[in-house]
Amino acid sequence: MRKSRFTESQIVAVLKQGEAALPVAEILLEHGISNATYFQWRAKYAGATVDELKRLRSSKSRTPSSNGCTRSWRWRMRRSKTS
Repeated sequence: MRKSRFTESQIVAVLKQGEAALPVAEILLEHGISNATYFQWRAKYAGATVDELKRLRSSKSRTPSSNGCTRSWRWRMRRSKTS
């Protein structure tokens, strides 16, 4: 997946400008983003603050992958049955 040119804090700042009743067309020209990008961001980050996004990102990184855990458990189960 392609990395965005904008950080999450920059995205939140752009969306706050939209909430402050600035015309969307001005915001798009100022930041060099498309209409579709703005509305995708608004759908994804609506009402979120920078602190909430950081907390969400850190909680995702602490969650272990279910695939690796399940695979190792299955491998151990097969080994114990054959022994």
